Amino acid sequence: MKAFLKKEWMETVRTGRGLILLLIFVLFGIMNPAFAKLSPWMMQVMSESLEEAGFIISTVNVDAMTSWTQFYKNIPLVLIIFVLLESGSFTAEYQRGTLIPAVTKGLSRKKILAAKAIMLAGLWTMGYFLCYGVTFSYNASFWDNSIAAHCFFGAVCYWLFGLWVIGFMILFSAIAGNNTQVLLGTGAAAVCAYLLGLFPKFSAWTPAKLMDGMSLLQGISGPGDYLTGILVSCVLLILCLLLSAAGFDRKKL
Repeated sequence: MKAFLKKEWMETVRTGRGLILLLIFVLFGIMNPAFAKLSPWMMQVMSESLEEAGFIISTVNVDAMTSWTQFYKNIPLVLIIFVLLESGSFTAEYQRGTLIPAVTKGLSRKKILAAKAIMLAGLWTMGYFLCYGVTFSYNASFWDNSIAAHCFFGAVCYWLFGLWVIGFMILFSAIAGNNTQVLLGTGAAAVCAYLLGLFPKFSAWTPAKLMDGMSLLQGISGPGDYLTGILVSCVLLILCLLLSAAGFDRKKL
């Protein structure tokens, strides 16, 4: 398993996916405070044309909350890019037939699945908290993060949502035959969770609840409101991994 983990890491580096992910996470981490900082200037530049159209522009005040709003608007796009880049982790192996020698030489399929799951979770964790750390540092430099309540807890909630999405990506990767099926299955699971979250009766029970970090930061919701969503997400994540192991054992390589 150590050898397979090393192989996964080397492949991530050599294919350039690791560098691309690093740049994306850092770029979006910088974009959040940069957009907030430039908002007054952009509104001033646009003010004349907007006034001609009948719109009156008032003074724009920005603070750390403006930047965190951008963070929670942009991080879903980052997660989508991550899934697009990493969704071929299994299917590319199927197409090349590179798993067959490892299995025939005695490497357990469960260890292959575990190595890939650890690599995907590790890449998401490192990249996500790098993005969060860059935004947090700039916000602390320009403004004051203390106005945002439960800032770190909100970040952890969305990180867990990302792991939940990765769990479904691993599940469909273990049973599907191509990259398109993996993307469709993962996307369908995320959309279903989002749609269920629109109904008040189900909103607290769906993993999509973990995406609502701004309610925490603004003090509208407390950490206790997210405990049910966290529990459901963890149960579904474990279930996805168990089903992945069962499906991958029966997968024709």
